Amino acid sequence: RHIVELKALKAKLPGESEPPKTEKKPKTKKGPQNKKTQKKEPESMSEAELRQARLDKVQSMRDASVEPFEYSFKVTRTAMQLISEYDGRLENGEEDEEADVSVAGRIMTRRVFGKLAFFTLQDETGTIQLQMDKGRLGDSFKDLKAWTDGGDIIGICGTVRRTDKGELTVYAKEWKMLTKAVLQLPDKFHGLQDISKRYRSRHLDMIVNPDVRDTFRKRATITSMFRRLLDDMGFLEIETPVLHSQSGGAEAKPFETFHNSMGLDLTLRIATELHLKRLIVGGFNRVYELGRIFRNEGISTRHNPEFTSIELYQAYADYHDMMDLTEHLVCSIAQDPNVCGGLTIPYGEHTISLERPWRRVTMHDIVKEEIPDFDFSALDVSDPSSLDKAKETAMKAGVPGVDDLNSVGEVLNQCFEELCEPKLIQPTFVIDYPVEVSPLAKPHRTKPGIVERFELFAVGREHANSFSELTDPVDQRARFEAQAAKKAAGDEEACDVDEDFLAALEQGMPPTGGLGIGIDRLVMLLTNSPSIRDVIAFPLLKPDST
Repeated sequence: RHIVELKALKAKLPGESEPPKTEKKPKTKKGPQNKKTQKKEPESMSEAELRQARLDKVQSMRDASVEPFEYSFKVTRTAMQLISEYDGRLENGEEDEEADVSVAGRIMTRRVFGKLAFFTLQDETGTIQLQMDKGRLGDSFKDLKAWTDGGDIIGICGTVRRTDKGELTVYAKEWKMLTKAVLQLPDKFHGLQDISKRYRSRHLDMIVNPDVRDTFRKRATITSMFRRLLDDMGFLEIETPVLHSQSGGAEAKPFETFHNSMGLDLTLRIATELHLKRLIVGGFNRVYELGRIFRNEGISTRHNPEFTSIELYQAYADYHDMMDLTEHLVCSIAQDPNVCGGLTIPYGEHTISLERPWRRVTMHDIVKEEIPDFDFSALDVSDPSSLDKAKETAMKAGVPGVDDLNSVGEVLNQCFEELCEPKLIQPTFVIDYPVEVSPLAKPHRTKPGIVERFELFAVGREHANSFSELTDPVDQRARFEAQAAKKAAGDEEACDVDEDFLAALEQGMPPTGGLGIGIDRLVMLLTNSPSIRDVIAFPLLKPDST
């Protein structure tokens, strides 16, 4: 598409107004010796040959006393700054001769036409076109053609012009190789399409797919905003240990390790909860930690063994306050122009409305919507037959995995997860959970067998979990012991009895609301990403067998 313009520009170069004189050379017979000097076209070269050709260029530069891996370069403008600065300026074909800009980035496309060349340069903010010609660059134009390839990182100093077709361009006065790329970029037409290759070579994924960089830029904004919002509300971020002598704070199988010099069996943390609550006991009223959590569980589009969460605890608050806080945090972040810029967002085939207030529904009520002829809340949990009735009802409704469950509350939770959770597309607080599945939550103030807990669901998955925190040390010990019994019976996700935490509770913890939000899943929602691996820069993968 640049051919016509290139020819026009070429005609303007010094010495191009007259046709060059040529001398007739005697014809020579083609022989085997001529074939040896023919250069192989890049399209027919193997990856190893292409790599070697680039390494040869590295050596050629060094032979010419030119450093192929520079130490620094002063950049005065980014691509986005230039586009913004010249928005509405310069007519087609006009040049700002007073401009003196320096840009640096990676060569994405390279078009050479005689004594002219056009490159597309990509930096962190976007792309900008470069124009180089022999008239301006002199002998260094020959080096530019000989030494550069797609993927190289170069620096350019020059003026700014708008081409005859209206494309903003840096018109080079000088250039410098900053980093010679030894490997070529993926094919520009097919890109990097293999999903596994994208995750394994995330650096390439980010180079060739600008949307991927945008996702991680938004992720950084989201985590930064969480901290800023909470800091502004008087919360303190205090780091807690990653290595634990026993797992706790969640039901999950931990990763196990060993400290050699101390001779200790340790686990990687599965939650930050118990240490943060000990800080509340110690006198801090508002604390949080945004950090990595490790759970030895399966991998799926919504699960990764290593993930990021934010947990916060506020003294003298309950789960109602945490619902309000969750809405405030998520809506504030979504409305930021660098994230979503509003409260109506796309996700897959759905349009999600984050307008407040979000729906609030009890677990009993939402399960009854799916099984209208049965009411779990009407069962007498002290009657052994109630469990049989609950299981029978669940199996008739097509709920799997209820045979081994030991309480009505567990059956109710299983019905919710199988029948209701996938249908919760719009933001919904599911509240008031069975005590059997909530070992750290405070008993509901009016409903026996229920705790004051909510989980936030959207697009069919959980995004947040919250309690009115249990502050009764006797009740907490009984629940820990029940969990320990499950663990002894073979439940690898059940937690132990944490005596240090119990001792802290016996010292007295004020009424407290706690909230945990999965950062990865929230980033998925706010960036319209279908898999958790799309929002984790370097997700855990099995070794490549190829």
